[in-house]
Amino acid sequence: MYEVVEAVAPLMPDERPRYLMGVGTPEDLIESVARGVDMFDCVMPTRNGRNGQAFTSRGKLNIKNARWATDARPLDESCACAVCRRHSRAYLRHLFMSGEMLAAVLLSHHNLAFFLDTMRRVRQAIRSGEFTRFRREFLVGIGSGVR
Repeated sequence: MYEVVEAVAPLMPDERPRYLMGVGTPEDLIESVARGVDMFDCVMPTRNGRNGQAFTSRGKLNIKNARWATDARPLDESCACAVCRRHSRAYLRHLFMSGEMLAAVLLSHHNLAFFLDTMRRVRQAIRSGEFTRFRREFLVGIGSGVR
């Protein structure tokens, strides 16, 4: 995919937005921006949320994992979304394991907030001329993974 985006993006008009449909991992967003893409849409943040996965600054977190049963930390300690400010991993796991629909809502909310914040940070890094550094640090951080 990266090779195709890299080949096609320069052929598109500079004054028009460059849209990539259905691409959704945070890594893919960052790498596609590096290759000239401006806009994205994907169901991944909400679909993964409905299935018990949260995107975090340290990688994907699977809330079904038993290790979160007593964890009082937020999904992502670097996140300021309403879910991370109010709810623990243990509580979110309890909701999910109990079949409560609220778990899917809260995980989806967090995931959307994470993606929006990531793209806000991308725009800020581009404006400040620091995108290369941001890209490297973001990909290293997300690669550490919390599972």
